[in-house]
Amino acid sequence: MPADTTRTLKYVLDGLMRRYRERVPDVGRVIDAMVAEGVIASADEIENDHIAFRTMGVPQLGIASLEKIFLHLGYQRRDRYEFPEKKLNAFWYSPPSPADPRIFISELRVGELSAEAARIIHSYTAEVTSDPVDALDLDDGPAVDAFLHAPLWRTPTWQDYQRLAAESEYAAWVIYNRYYLNHFTVSVHNLPAGYNTVERFNEFLKRHGLKLNDSGGEIKTSGDGLLLQSSTVAEMVDAEFDDGRGGAIRQRISGSYVEFAERRVLPQFASLPPAAIRRQHRRDGFEVNNADKIFESTYSAQTARRAAGATYE
Repeated sequence: MPADTTRTLKYVLDGLMRRYRERVPDVGRVIDAMVAEGVIASADEIENDHIAFRTMGVPQLGIASLEKIFLHLGYQRRDRYEFPEKKLNAFWYSPPSPADPRIFISELRVGELSAEAARIIHSYTAEVTSDPVDALDLDDGPAVDAFLHAPLWRTPTWQDYQRLAAESEYAAWVIYNRYYLNHFTVSVHNLPAGYNTVERFNEFLKRHGLKLNDSGGEIKTSGDGLLLQSSTVAEMVDAEFDDGRGGAIRQRISGSYVEFAERRVLPQFASLPPAAIRRQHRRDGFEVNNADKIFESTYSAQTARRAAGATYE
């Protein structure tokens, strides 16, 4: 990949992570706890397995629009996934370098929602009359970074947010958060012994007061047993909505969360010594059943548990 493109990608990824860390205190809690226990010396030692975005499947937006940024920056589209109950599609994208995170982009199938929910969504997204990515200079890191953190439509009303949440919590999350980074993922398999499995890392997280998503169990395991994932429950954040009368109203809503992944060594590489194992020797891609439950890290059934019981020193 050309050096200029490498620099642009780094700028974009750094911008995403900087804002994400500012808004998601759990990131700092996890990193601080890892440093305190001597698991890592600094955050730079963490391998970011993947980052994820949520989108609306409407004209001018959705996966077809957002993926253009990352395809231009050297990513390659891989497998397609479907989530029938949540009415979602998704693709994952492999990075240009093993040092970069995978990317997972999901999309709400808006046409499968009720007429009222679809009308509410289109009342906002119709403000985007052409694909906004087509107007970007994709080699301009600051411009891409600014775009990924800029509102795409007007601030939603609290009433519309609540109506969407009643039918699709995914829809409500996106109508407010737009392209805000949904999560980043710690690759636990590269951590020191005692912390390098999701099971042991979950124990570590709970010792430090982190609340885990228990939808489908705290550990989500792929059918082949080679991909194990867990996640924190999203923190509630202060959000400002249109009150529908020309003013503003502040409410607490679900923000973003932190994920943890253990990718086990593929059977054909089982004889490799640990020091020789690289990313290509481990299970790649994603798993529908795992991801389906991870999505619920921002859902009210999980955030209500956190609000009832999570405390931090």
